[in-house]
Amino acid sequence: MTRISSQNSSKRVATLAVLLILALVGMVVLSTGMGFIQISAGEVLRVILDRITGDTNLTAGLDPLFSYVVMDVRLPRILTATIVGSGLAVCGVLFQGILLNPLADPYTLGISSGAAFGASLALLANITFLGVYSVPLFAFVGAIATLMVVLYLSSFDGQMSANTLILAGVIVGAILAAGISFMKYMADEQVAMIIYWLMGSFASKTWMDVFIALTAVTGGLGVAVFYGRDLNIMSLGGRSSDSLGVETARVRKILLITGSLVAAVCVSVSGIIGFIGLIVPHLMRFLIGPDNRRLAVVSALAGGFLLLCADTVTRAVLPVEVPIGVLTALIGGPFFCYIFRRRQRGMVYG
Repeated sequence: MTRISSQNSSKRVATLAVLLILALVGMVVLSTGMGFIQISAGEVLRVILDRITGDTNLTAGLDPLFSYVVMDVRLPRILTATIVGSGLAVCGVLFQGILLNPLADPYTLGISSGAAFGASLALLANITFLGVYSVPLFAFVGAIATLMVVLYLSSFDGQMSANTLILAGVIVGAILAAGISFMKYMADEQVAMIIYWLMGSFASKTWMDVFIALTAVTGGLGVAVFYGRDLNIMSLGGRSSDSLGVETARVRKILLITGSLVAAVCVSVSGIIGFIGLIVPHLMRFLIGPDNRRLAVVSALAGGFLLLCADTVTRAVLPVEVPIGVLTALIGGPFFCYIFRRRQRGMVYG
């Protein structure tokens, strides 16, 4: 019976993954054609295949402007949004699995604010000694420093309290928000750029942004899948995982740093985008169960699809482009309240 149930579960996960891949590919093509200049799905595919294969006959008869719009304007933005959504969802899986807290994600733990503080500092000081990698580096340092402070505030006698973790994240996030406000006050001419960046945006993204985000998110997903079994065992508790041969402290440290790195790179590319890492793992966990190896992969696909849909709405559907971080906060805020209330009821009645 257990074997049959396991086979059914595997089929369900595989089916969901295939559906998400098809939906994601279809959404990329559809979104690429949407905008001020309308391009059909067939024309989009012809332009992409032309660039990949070098066969110019594929675009014979097409407006030369289509190639520029697809390959240099829209596709880098669309792929960056997809990759960042995947990365934030994977971060949510990692943090919720490590900390055993359904409210944990880079945004609620203050890690996104820490990365934003570091990136804002790099922008304000015009630090470019590492070229395009300067802002991601400062974002990563800010994210790691914030994570360490949050864990310190929520720990006592070497034991970490999940109940105070979110509170610590809110406190540290508020302090960092004050620091960011001070930097905006000092920025003068650069303040508009910092404000717009902090609200989240995929405007003017390049293939370099795609490469940076893809490298970090692919690596993070690989680590999440590799340590997925250990993460499953750790959910049983520290003593049980240690007795089953899992080096709990080492694995937790690796996964926390990995999640922080991915979150930092995503924030440095797109600005602060909240609640993707909170919503997606919950929805996917409801559909396929708590196995973190499967959950990380499916959440990556769903997160990319969700954020791409949100970016497409704000870019090509709404009359005025709304910062993507504002849109995800409007969607994710009520969901956060629902999860928080449900958790409270579980603590009272469970």
